[in-house]
Amino acid sequence: MADSLISSGINLVRIFSPEHGFRGNADAGVAIDDTVDNRTGVPVTSLYGSKTKPTPDDLKDIDIVIYDIQDVGVRFYTYISTLHYIMEACAARNIPVIILDRPDPLGFYIDGPVLDPAYKSFVGLHPIPVVYGMTAGELAQMINGEGWLSDSLKCDLKVIPCSNYDHNTFYNLPVNPSPNLNSMEAVYLYPSLCFFEGTIMSLGRGTSFPFRVVGHPEYPVKSFSFEPQETPANKNPKYLGKTCYGINLQPLDIVSLRQMHGLTLQWLIDMYNTMGHGETFFTDYIDKLAGTGELRKQILAGLTEEQIRQSWQGDLKKFIALRKKYLLYEDFTTH
Repeated sequence: MADSLISSGINLVRIFSPEHGFRGNADAGVAIDDTVDNRTGVPVTSLYGSKTKPTPDDLKDIDIVIYDIQDVGVRFYTYISTLHYIMEACAARNIPVIILDRPDPLGFYIDGPVLDPAYKSFVGLHPIPVVYGMTAGELAQMINGEGWLSDSLKCDLKVIPCSNYDHNTFYNLPVNPSPNLNSMEAVYLYPSLCFFEGTIMSLGRGTSFPFRVVGHPEYPVKSFSFEPQETPANKNPKYLGKTCYGINLQPLDIVSLRQMHGLTLQWLIDMYNTMGHGETFFTDYIDKLAGTGELRKQILAGLTEEQIRQSWQGDLKKFIALRKKYLLYEDFTTH
């Protein structure tokens, strides 16, 4: 995108980069410094380091901000939080934002608990489900339309829609959105498996198959194992150099993962029960990922997946009705 703008004669003043950096190759959660893009020579201001929101100085001499990032359509994937803060900063200075919309690879379903504002964080800013079934452009319209920007700000927003896309489309990402989502299988599993980031378990960071396995050195079932190692995108993965035992979801293929049409909690519930660690199975981060303190309590109380899912339904129905106001593309059919 930067190369295309420059070759078109656009004066590209600054590049803003989200988590994983401008070229998308930095590890998750690692603070990124400001730099200069070595391909274009344009200054890069990190929005995942010392700050998450552009400052007035960052926006000085800027007439328009263009947002062009491939997202995965999951609430705790932080690109939409970066989008929110860009909209907020630009609205405060009357700078228009143009979104070059992209397909949502998980845009064919909606699932998970709706975020309780009490658990608002950078991995969940908005009262939306874990999988919200909207492109970045559609969600940006919702953020603007529902008044979710601070101080009742409204962003001067224009969305350039995708061609030949609707919410029945199964879209294969041409480029990995981040180093640890390195396959479409991992993208499809991400809404279910990312909850394990709020536990003592490893998700295979430091292997060639992250987000397709779950394990721990003390897991009692020894039929599958992996050993996290340092990689360029995983400098210090959990349980570095230790053999982890657990479950292997690599045999699940694209077709079967698409047919799930939802996330699953069963892997989380089963591994919690098998580990037998009680409350210490979870870390405080689970509540931020879930967007609620209830999921942890429900699993500790021994509720089934069906019972937990039932507790989401009222909020999901309200969100589904709200979402319809902001869709730019034909909605998916009910499965």
